Amino acid sequence: MVTINNNKTTITPEKTSIIGGSDPDYFDWQEVWYPVHYVEDLDKTRPTAFTLLEKNIVIWWEEKNNQWSVFEDQCPHRLAPLSEGRINESGCLECPYHGWAFSGQGNCEIIPQQHPTGKAEKSLRASVKTLPTQVRQGLLFVYAGKPENAEITPIPLVDVLEEDSDEWVCLNTFRDLPYDALTLMENVLDSSHIPYTHHKSVGNRANVSPVELEVIESGKWGFKGVWEEGPRKGTLGRQETNFVAPAMMYHDLTSKQFGRTLTVVYATPIGKGKCRLFARFPFKFSSKIPKFFIKLTPRWYSHIGQNGVLEDDQIFLHHQERYLEQKGGSSKFAKAFYLPTKADLFVFQLHIWISQYQAQLFPEQSLSPALSSETLLDRYHSHTKHCSSCRTALKNLQRLKIGVAIATSIIWSAIVSLLLIFDHPPIWSMILLTITVPLGVISWFALGGLEKRFYQGREIPPRNLPNS
Repeated sequence: MVTINNNKTTITPEKTSIIGGSDPDYFDWQEVWYPVHYVEDLDKTRPTAFTLLEKNIVIWWEEKNNQWSVFEDQCPHRLAPLSEGRINESGCLECPYHGWAFSGQGNCEIIPQQHPTGKAEKSLRASVKTLPTQVRQGLLFVYAGKPENAEITPIPLVDVLEEDSDEWVCLNTFRDLPYDALTLMENVLDSSHIPYTHHKSVGNRANVSPVELEVIESGKWGFKGVWEEGPRKGTLGRQETNFVAPAMMYHDLTSKQFGRTLTVVYATPIGKGKCRLFARFPFKFSSKIPKFFIKLTPRWYSHIGQNGVLEDDQIFLHHQERYLEQKGGSSKFAKAFYLPTKADLFVFQLHIWISQYQAQLFPEQSLSPALSSETLLDRYHSHTKHCSSCRTALKNLQRLKIGVAIATSIIWSAIVSLLLIFDHPPIWSMILLTITVPLGVISWFALGGLEKRFYQGREIPPRNLPNS
């Protein structure tokens, strides 16, 4: 296990030359720190599986050293996935197949089947490959490349959250997306799509105006750009954009009216056509009132709304990247795309970066056939089951739904009993009971509608609704 002790690492062009490897002309996606989970969503009592750059890994809490450990998800004995095992009584990760157990450093501690005098666990072949980890800003980061490079590679962090953290309020979400990390980067770098794609969710067509983007500087580390006028016809002020190669982007916007707002997106590559999005929205408001109300909003309720925003473009992005692949991929982007305005400059610059540093992601593979709309709108497997707050809220909601059904049934039975027992039951009790039953039925259906939002997204985005 490699531990990083540099608590002041920030992302600037001067410090990022090691990111992506030491070759100045080639970007290696392995030599990068990637977020894989919000720590608050991890369960310390059981291992968690994840896939990073097509490598299956297992995340687990080693209580002895008070740290998160990450292994390749294969037992060296018979290659069983360790994520199907458990954390045993001695605090080791135990293989589900034969009970081999491993410490946080990947060393084999127990081979139950060997003779008491045996020493097979001492062999290097009995060890599990570990990956460097670091917890920063509430995220568990994992280093995918050579462990010796982890200490000299900066972690891509939101710098402002390192400074004056009490002044900021931050909304966070995540979701597994059915398209590539670079497709996600291409999408979020493009601010001009928001009024149309996200009309009636977080945008409005009435706010459309010319978008004049500029690239200020660029390199292997990524690029910086600016939109002088900024969103909403300039009413919100100047917007700065940073692409931190290969899979982080943030917009930085400060207005006199609302204060400072960042939109931060990480795109952690899972495999061809799959990535995990981590979206962070730090706010520093000019007034304390918005901060107060944001802090009152349950995290699960915020996630329901943010999932809806992601679904505004989820289906067409899934298809768009397949159309681009058919036309030759990123290397042929200038021919595949028609980019006549400066609104597309950041998208153009991203593909220039990909070409200049040979940074294609999984270049030898082809995308799978397109998924159905129903699958693309699935929320449970892409978010809910991985999110501690949404899982808990869903369970509580289902319990409440059952409770409402039972209570309504009891009240209905009470009404019938009163009618059978008394010739003239008390009017006040009959009125109360009669009102309560329809309220119970309405509540049951309302809870059912909310429950569905943890499982599936809406079929028609707000922009396409009648009179939108």
